[in-house]
Amino acid sequence: MAKDAQERIDSYLAELRRGLRGLGEANVSEIEKELRSHILERATVHGELTEAGVIAALAGLGAPELLAREYSTDELLTRLEGSRSPLRMLDGLFRWASLSLAGVFALLGSLAGYAFGLLCMLLALLKPLHPQTVGLWKFLDKTGDVEFSLRLGFSPAPQNGQELLSWWIVPIGLASGFICLLLTTSFARWCVRQFRRGKAPLRSI
Repeated sequence: MAKDAQERIDSYLAELRRGLRGLGEANVSEIEKELRSHILERATVHGELTEAGVIAALAGLGAPELLAREYSTDELLTRLEGSRSPLRMLDGLFRWASLSLAGVFALLGSLAGYAFGLLCMLLALLKPLHPQTVGLWKFLDKTGDVEFSLRLGFSPAPQNGQELLSWWIVPIGLASGFICLLLTTSFARWCVRQFRRGKAPLRSI
């Protein structure tokens, strides 16, 4: 009976290990050791390991593939919370979005912020190449209403239009873009913290 119980534990942990391939051998071994100890503690009755106890303990942990996903998400979010690199943050957010709906919302918000920041910087960099057309323009549309448009210089300036910032677009664009990238990264880290705060820590099982 004890042998069957042990085989059931080994089978569960082997399936869990397959779902944790991306965490690194050291982390996987630590998780496996922790879970094995937890299962044995829950499944031992009067000093004897029973198959019924193992079944109950494993049922409490849930399906191994789902538990592996939770561990993978927790490890990913730990890295994201300490990241300050927009590129690493985006890479992690794409992975988080594939694991959680909360990650999808964080990714969409961050993509919008990073895109706007890069647009501001691009305006500043393109201004010397297309000084007559790049900038923030104010013009009248066909109905006579006032419109504003950010133009990168790849199309003619609007007729009856007025460029509002002139060469000030260069320092303003660079500063605004840089600040936007920083704020977007802070927003992504805030999303990670809020998500983790609302979840029970895995280590407390």
